Amino acid sequence: MIDLTIHQESLDRAIERARENGIIIPTFAQMRNPNLVPPQIVERLKKIGLWDVDPANLFRITWHNEHKMQGGTYGDVSFIELPSSLTGVKARIIALVGKWFPTGCHKVGASFGCLVPRLVTGQFDPTYHKAVWPSTGNYCRGGAYNSKLLSCASIAILPAEMSKERFEWLSQIAGEVIATPGCESNVKEIFDKTWELKTTRKDVMIFNQFEEMGNHLWHYYVTGKAIEEAFRSIARKGDRFAGACFTSGSAGTMGSGDYLKEVFPNSKLAVGEALQCPTLLNNGFGGHRIEGIGDKHVPWVHNVKNTDMVIAIDDDDSQNLLRLFNSEEGKRYLVEEAGVASEVVEQLSLMGISGIANLLCCIKFAKYYELTENDVVATVFTDSAIMYESRIKELDEQQGVYSPMTAARDFGMHLRGIRTDNMLELTYEARKRVHNLKYYTWVEQQGRSVEELNAQWYDPNYWKNIHEQVTEIDALIDEFNRRVGLIDKL
Repeated sequence: MIDLTIHQESLDRAIERARENGIIIPTFAQMRNPNLVPPQIVERLKKIGLWDVDPANLFRITWHNEHKMQGGTYGDVSFIELPSSLTGVKARIIALVGKWFPTGCHKVGASFGCLVPRLVTGQFDPTYHKAVWPSTGNYCRGGAYNSKLLSCASIAILPAEMSKERFEWLSQIAGEVIATPGCESNVKEIFDKTWELKTTRKDVMIFNQFEEMGNHLWHYYVTGKAIEEAFRSIARKGDRFAGACFTSGSAGTMGSGDYLKEVFPNSKLAVGEALQCPTLLNNGFGGHRIEGIGDKHVPWVHNVKNTDMVIAIDDDDSQNLLRLFNSEEGKRYLVEEAGVASEVVEQLSLMGISGIANLLCCIKFAKYYELTENDVVATVFTDSAIMYESRIKELDEQQGVYSPMTAARDFGMHLRGIRTDNMLELTYEARKRVHNLKYYTWVEQQGRSVEELNAQWYDPNYWKNIHEQVTEIDALIDEFNRRVGLIDKL
């Protein structure tokens, strides 16, 4: 359960800080359905940019944003459908688009779900605490951004080998940026740094996305509903929701799968990871280049018992498709030789590296289960290619100028050549094996209890009780806003 104990004195200070800085906090219900947002706030959004450091942008933490960098309000759920001419499978693949969140990534939602419950209970005192955001990339960006909007100090932690775009932006938003050794696979080094901060400084509060249930809850309640809406908007008579595929990362987005399996009981949920670090597939380890899906452990917030399949993606596929989807030669090949509609090709830049991995998971999933034209598979594009321009340049330097021959190779080998190897349909015993891996990270290293580890597996109400907390959290947000007093002055 998310701790919702009230700390009155620090809550009073948080309310005063919010009043001084013009902060009104959206509820989970408003992020799920922006029609509930007060019209005065919608009018204010028309005057500010999507990435502006303005508290009103808290109300843009939703999948319903207009596709505008300046002055956008709300519309239908932001998603695209990838046709068979691109994917090579009969099944319809849909993907929510993260580019239209502030910071260009849906991690602002996950970090909101972690910080705000502690802020509106007074557990986090913005006049004293610094919010620490350990991450393999976008989560610390979202956390630092939300901290700025909520007038909270922040410390961002991420691996030194992440893209320079992330570090450049963070240097302007976070109070402090710490680069830990290694790449996106080096999660333990991140944990070691947060443990050091936790044990040596009293003024820090760690928001570890891998164990914060607010991450799981936000995706369960907001992302899950958005995927349902996207499916229902394109479903034809006889279509069925076959399942969803998400690369693991913090496993927060996997929480949406819990919601989807409640709404569509016959659907399946697959988790993806890098083949170069196959922790879930066969307890493996290693380094990889699919930025943002840190591994070598099983996140505490992953409901493994509700997961049906593990899919490993070769990071060489994601890297090469990044160039195919974003170079002029690659896009020309897709239109002229592969027969993909130009309007589809122009949307492929909505996928970052992990988004491409998510697409490949869906393709492998569809091939494995021999899905038909009446089946729909869903995923998310966490961020877009704009976050990886430096990576594209690096690939150009390593492999040479992108040519029609290279495009043909990448399309044939890294997209149409995707096979159903390195996949595992999880039996009860296999799920239990993956779940048990949590022990070594969370009990031995991070101080979690064996009792709670067992409760995640054996207690039928463990996850249900967390999901039901959204109502109580929204009530606390409403009360916080009421005491701040700005909502009545709109």
